Amino acid sequence: MGGKFFTASKKGENFELKAELNSEYKDKRKDAVKRVIANMTVGKDVSSLFADVVKNMQTEDLELKKLVYLYLINYAKSQPELVILAVNTFVKDTDDINPLIRALAIRTMGCLRVDKIVDYLCEPLRKTLRDDNPYVRKTAAICVAKLYDLNPTLAVDNGFLATLQDMLSDSNPMVVANAVAALGEINESAGRNVFQVNTQTLGKLLGALNECTEWGQICILKSLAEYTPQDSREAESIVEKVLPRFQHANGSVVLAAVRVVMIYFNYVSNEEITKQMSRKLSPPLVTLLSAEPELSYVALRNINVILQKRDDIFNQDMRVFFCKFNDPPYVKLEKLEVIIRLCTEKNVDQVLSELKEYANEVDVDFVRKAVSAIGRVAIKVESATERCVNLLLELVRGNQSYVVQEAIIVIKDVCRKYPGRYEAIVPVLCQHGETLEEPDAKAALIWLVGEHAERIDNAAELLVGYMDTFKEEYPQVQLQLLTATVKLFLKKPAQGQEQVQKVLQLASQGSDNPDLRDRAYVYWRLLSTNPQAAKTVVLSEKPPIESNATVMSQSLLEELIQNIAFLSSVYHKPASTLGGSSSPVAVTKIKPFTDVAVEETLGGAPGPSVVKNEENLLDLDFEDDVPSTPGLGAGQSSMSKSAMTDLLDVLGTTSPSQPAAGVAQLGALAVFGTPAGVSKQVVLPAAVGKGLEISASVSRSGMVMQLTISNKGAQPIPDFAIQFNMNSYGLFPATALQVPTPLQPNQTADVSLQLIVNPQHIQVMNPPNLLQVAVKAGADVHYFNAFIEG
Repeated sequence: MGGKFFTASKKGENFELKAELNSEYKDKRKDAVKRVIANMTVGKDVSSLFADVVKNMQTEDLELKKLVYLYLINYAKSQPELVILAVNTFVKDTDDINPLIRALAIRTMGCLRVDKIVDYLCEPLRKTLRDDNPYVRKTAAICVAKLYDLNPTLAVDNGFLATLQDMLSDSNPMVVANAVAALGEINESAGRNVFQVNTQTLGKLLGALNECTEWGQICILKSLAEYTPQDSREAESIVEKVLPRFQHANGSVVLAAVRVVMIYFNYVSNEEITKQMSRKLSPPLVTLLSAEPELSYVALRNINVILQKRDDIFNQDMRVFFCKFNDPPYVKLEKLEVIIRLCTEKNVDQVLSELKEYANEVDVDFVRKAVSAIGRVAIKVESATERCVNLLLELVRGNQSYVVQEAIIVIKDVCRKYPGRYEAIVPVLCQHGETLEEPDAKAALIWLVGEHAERIDNAAELLVGYMDTFKEEYPQVQLQLLTATVKLFLKKPAQGQEQVQKVLQLASQGSDNPDLRDRAYVYWRLLSTNPQAAKTVVLSEKPPIESNATVMSQSLLEELIQNIAFLSSVYHKPASTLGGSSSPVAVTKIKPFTDVAVEETLGGAPGPSVVKNEENLLDLDFEDDVPSTPGLGAGQSSMSKSAMTDLLDVLGTTSPSQPAAGVAQLGALAVFGTPAGVSKQVVLPAAVGKGLEISASVSRSGMVMQLTISNKGAQPIPDFAIQFNMNSYGLFPATALQVPTPLQPNQTADVSLQLIVNPQHIQVMNPPNLLQVAVKAGADVHYFNAFIEG
């Protein structure tokens, strides 16, 4: 029984396809190729049919030829020997009477990415680059970029780059656009300026801008953004021809045009023209907000960057940023950021009314952000602080736990900003102390109690309530409780004596947190040796906080403006940290840092990022070129030098006020290691520096910064000076910047700047070899990043 179960199994599907591919009937062969492509698409291996599929290349059926070419592109790498069989057909197809077949053949040859076929590509490519049909020429232009990626030497030796340059003068706008795109790709892969827009090609690109497809328009606009206008009049003329792109239906074209206009703001000197440009920027960006949520989010992230550069663009368009009920959470949060940035005394009532509505919604995260936004408005607009505080108190009385907790956090910031004004509301907040669950809210309330302990009758009772759970609290709560208890003792010694002893003992002996333990030791030593010094330190006047709106550094902002419509402007990070290159703004390659001790300290945090105290660069003082070690200020004079030494001796050690010169030198040698050659990188392109271009390198070996400063503008540049921000190694210029002044147009100066180590100038950066530099040139100050290399 059942003998059929033991018969030989049927042949596989590939065997059937092989038979059909060799059928004498054209329809069967075509259906077989379609089935092969279908199997290939779903991931089945049909590479064994390579030779049989290639046989079907020689056909006049355009659809069949496209299918075979698609198969070849997919399996060429796995069957490089068999690809040679198709060369004769490719060459023959490039001479076909049908331009579609000619273009298809040269495009497929460029996509094969097989070294053996490159030698056969040159002659067909040369013919198609000069083809009579523009469709063939534009396809061949892209093929040149693919050839350059495979074999740059071959592409240059055969004159294909020169041919691409000539194609910029082509009569067909799509050919021009593809030539620009190909040259741009070659520029990025070559790492040098193979192609630059000049006055001769500028008119041709602007002429093609109105007639090519949206993809071609984006390529041309990208090239225009990298062009440096000769003068203000030329910049105005270019902007005038770019402005019609604002009405395009494609959001990428609109953002590319916005990028060009934002860059050209630096070159337009007529204030009236600048105002007109600003007014015309608003409508296209507002229109993008009505697109799909993803596009709306991209537009909002770019608007956030633009507002930091030009805060007058959306003065009349506040309402378009109000959140809609069906907006996704990420769009709502970004709109909140823009609303706060646009908030002024004129529209603050409208903003607060809208934020109040948001604070009553059901999305907990969004409600918290809305409450936080009210506090940020209070800090930003002083005249509206009273209204903001009243609104926050109204929300607190609603007894929603997450609203109360967020309100307490932002009220703490308001009290820091305006000390002595709103301490009367602290007792109201203390009524909700038992309902707080989040550590930040607890820490904020404890800070408020400690800061205003003299005005709160039951301050000691409030703090004692947290003592019982001291060991279970989060570190930020423990630290605030420690400081608040010491403040209570200094303000009300009779009430706080028992509590301060208890909390000091818990923090110093019962905690594994080194920050908490060290702070407890410092307080204990201060209180036991010099109570007056403790009062001066703990109860010292605190500087009022500034607006906590996210403000990026000037150098990062300039780079993001140059990269509008790119990923970096969406992530608000330099392009180099996203795995790409930022062609408009030169970004030096970050060399991996190999100091094991520092890497362990930083925890291997990836990518350069902006660190605190970056505002030091914004407060430049070029009067003193060489840093001096500051002494104790007037506010520190109350604590004697012996008391300072005593404090440093808590753990039985003392520290000198300044390190010896030999120690500093030894540290510098240890940091920089062995000498190595370092090449200069362009850190400030002329397009960003208003004609000033700077290339720089910082060498480990000689403690020196090498600079090449070029004036590519039309006016002389006088009065140069340089300053470093705080950095991981405490590097600082040892001398003034010696540049011939004024630096004449087209003049270049090479400068060698000796560096020293200043211990007062040390701050750990991320990455550790990041060096933030400001250069003053005439009336302008330019910012850029350099990296310490070997």
